[in-house]
Amino acid sequence: MAINKGFFRDKLVCYNKGIKRLSTYFFMKAVSIYTTPTCHFCKEAKTFFNENNVKYNEYDVQSDLEKRKEMMDKSGQMGVPVIFIGDEMVIGFDEDRIKELLGL
Repeated sequence: MAINKGFFRDKLVCYNKGIKRLSTYFFMKAVSIYTTPTCHFCKEAKTFFNENNVKYNEYDVQSDLEKRKEMMDKSGQMGVPVIFIGDEMVIGFDEDRIKELLGL
């Protein structure tokens, strides 16, 4: 049975990358980002996620004290962004590491 590549055109950024890209689309890892409203690198990370159609949960640790404590307990960090992709933690906006973890 052949797959009609045109069917996936609207769903994938580049469907010519084959099965790896297709599996990334269907099995995307959970992404969470701990941010503050004034953080430049947080904004860059969110822009990256949006441009690559990566859904994420955002937690504003400036206003949410519970999430701030959670972030500090998990990461030992007081700075943002702190990003979790699946069970993997990324401190700061490390685009290459994020791409690797997401399979982009």
